[in-house]
Amino acid sequence: MSAAGAGGAVRIGVLGCADIAERRMLPSMLRQPLVEVTAVASRRIERAQDFAAKFGGAAVAGYERLLEREDVDAVYIPLPPDLHVEWTLRALAAGKHVLCEKPFATSLADAEKAVSFARESGLLLMESFMFLHHSQHARVRELVAEGLIGEVQLFTSEFGIPLRPGGERASTLPEVAAYPIRAARLFLGEGLRVAGAQVRPASPYGPQPAGSALLTAPSGVAAHLAYGVEHGYRSGYGLWGSEGRLRLERAFSTPDEFTPVLQVERGGVTREIPLARDRHFTNIAGVFARAVLEGEDFTPHTEEVLAHARLVDEVERAAQG
Repeated sequence: MSAAGAGGAVRIGVLGCADIAERRMLPSMLRQPLVEVTAVASRRIERAQDFAAKFGGAAVAGYERLLEREDVDAVYIPLPPDLHVEWTLRALAAGKHVLCEKPFATSLADAEKAVSFARESGLLLMESFMFLHHSQHARVRELVAEGLIGEVQLFTSEFGIPLRPGGERASTLPEVAAYPIRAARLFLGEGLRVAGAQVRPASPYGPQPAGSALLTAPSGVAAHLAYGVEHGYRSGYGLWGSEGRLRLERAFSTPDEFTPVLQVERGGVTREIPLARDRHFTNIAGVFARAVLEGEDFTPHTEEVLAHARLVDEVERAAQG
């Protein structure tokens, strides 16, 4: 692998000029001193040039050419999910670390193949669940552990995205489903099992416009999840305890300038607890870069990729009947 750039930053190349890269990740990388964007690739050179003008780095025509560059230590992949594993394997073969958008793989077998190759290559493979790196969730977990709502009995989460004007979908169902499923693991821990799941049949909104799942933790606590791409916007989760309940909105797509507010109901009294603002996209770029620069153990990151892929696989099999 090439050495890091000047100032100890990881030199990142971007494979694809997706909306999430333009709106959130690349502006956030510019604020992360441990990252330097050195190249942006698109199948259309004009698109790559537009991105390079905004965010720096060289404009490259074609993903293959970017992987050949010696000034790229790692790649960020915001391509559609069905291209993630293909280009991750190509990047790893070229000696590049990989930060890939979620869901990393469309099948458990593909996730296992990529993780195995990353481990054999001694390279970092990390799934970009940026919301995990916003401090609001750590604070919610602290408050729950301190007994704010008593003993947790139920976790609920929803993520729905409306169609854009003209009927264009912003995301696919697996992309939006990934958030509530990962949040369930965050709050209920490992060992979740799928009690049931469904996917709404094909409609004018797409082949899989919506779905839901019921999960159970070893403790007996349940998680009810709902997600879709034909909905009014909703992005949040709630916990219902023996002595009260709480709710956090804008939990997954939290803007940097947004002040999160935790709504708590206990003893017939409802109150709001402001939480700290944070920059979760900037934070995850830093976590990724620091792991590379400091030579951390990459195993926890690949284990997370596999754990999520296994649970998603169980949900999909349950939904198929």
